[in-house]
Amino acid sequence: MRARRIAMSAAVLGALVLPIVSAPAASAVTTIASCSAPTLPYAVHAKAVTIRAKATTRSAAVGVLYRVHQFTVHRSSGNWRYITDKTTGITGWVSGTYVYRDVAMCLD
Repeated sequence: MRARRIAMSAAVLGALVLPIVSAPAASAVTTIASCSAPTLPYAVHAKAVTIRAKATTRSAAVGVLYRVHQFTVHRSSGNWRYITDKTTGITGWVSGTYVYRDVAMCLD
């Protein structure tokens, strides 16, 4: 009975681990053909991000920046980005945790 339980546990564990080991690694890295990696645009990496009046979570919310909105980053302060939402015209601060650039790298 114990040997059967161990064999069953090993089979279940193998079924769970095998797809993880054999799957190609997911990466946010973009490969660029030329070796002068361009600066990639900022993107929203969440469904929506709160736009705030000041660069703090305790500040009043002035709007919402959705993933599909176009926006411009004017400056940074720590992990905060001062943006203008081109879709709504709202300006304010968003967390850099959710709004950042993807990484580009050159492969020789």
